[in-house]
Amino acid sequence: MRLIQLAELLQAEIRFGSPEIGVSGVASIAGAGEHDLVFAEDASILQEALNSAASAVIVSEKLHADAGDSGKALLVVAKPKLAFARAARLLSHAKAESEVHPTAVVSPDVVRGRHVSVGAYAVVDSGAHLGDETMIGVGAVIGRGVRLGRGCRIYPHVVIYPGAELGERVVVHAGAVLGSDGFGYVRDDVTGEYIQFPQQGRLVIEDDVEIGANTTIDRGALDETRIARGVKIDNLVHIAHNVLVERDVVIAAQTGISGSSVIRAGAVVGGQVGIGDHAEIGENVILGSGSGVLTHKKVKGAGVVMWGRPARPLQQYLKELAALGRLGTEQKKAGPRKTAAKRNRSKRNED
Repeated sequence: MRLIQLAELLQAEIRFGSPEIGVSGVASIAGAGEHDLVFAEDASILQEALNSAASAVIVSEKLHADAGDSGKALLVVAKPKLAFARAARLLSHAKAESEVHPTAVVSPDVVRGRHVSVGAYAVVDSGAHLGDETMIGVGAVIGRGVRLGRGCRIYPHVVIYPGAELGERVVVHAGAVLGSDGFGYVRDDVTGEYIQFPQQGRLVIEDDVEIGANTTIDRGALDETRIARGVKIDNLVHIAHNVLVERDVVIAAQTGISGSSVIRAGAVVGGQVGIGDHAEIGENVILGSGSGVLTHKKVKGAGVVMWGRPARPLQQYLKELAALGRLGTEQKKAGPRKTAAKRNRSKRNED
């Protein structure tokens, strides 16, 4: 891609250098080649970036004033790191070649868009729809009637159960399982037997969602589980049936979200968080790592930071920790005095 094209897409201003130079990828400052793009967020690494082999450097307006005319092309933006991430996505969207590996099993009635790739030993079942420029990795299983939008990346050994729907540019990393039955059972009090409650709803994943390796997301019981646009889910996360995750939520690794819970737009969920069923996490709420949200609990307050088990406002949690620490210190100090008093009482009793 020519630098001037990239600048237009990033809404950046080109300073110095030629706008016609080619840019093919992004790299670290140390590892950059002649067709790579790098970025500098502060003055401490600016000179290193300017001296690198990269064809261009993304900088802020403030850093541009410090850079001077080094002969290196500069892309001036408000937020260099954000622009660098967007550039990486733009430069990585080269068209995939249309190729179905000879060992792949693709049902004759599958609808395939342009430039679709299906890897070795993958299975695409009847009625599936694969959007343009979608890639299916080695050993992946795409169930009956699954719909994948344009530009999806399904990595090796992903399993997508029948009827699931994925939007455009969805990335699903290796080993993830999407649309499996939820954990819902009804107990017969007479026999003690557990009977599965119907798990016949669907799973909908909207555009620009990324799902980490070995993550599992269940289908709805009677209705749907929905992951809204722009959600980013880390590795080893479990999302149960009937959950709604609204736009631009971030969920870190080893988190478990119980059935029928709601996570509102912009929330941040740290690692190893546990959320009980029918809970609601409000917009822009931050749940610190290891927090626990009780069943039916509603956590609200835009930007509030919650921590602990059960989760409570961070300042309250820290005060409680400090109080516990003081109590422990006081008990240690009181311990020798109590022991001496006990010895004196014993001696008086003997006398």
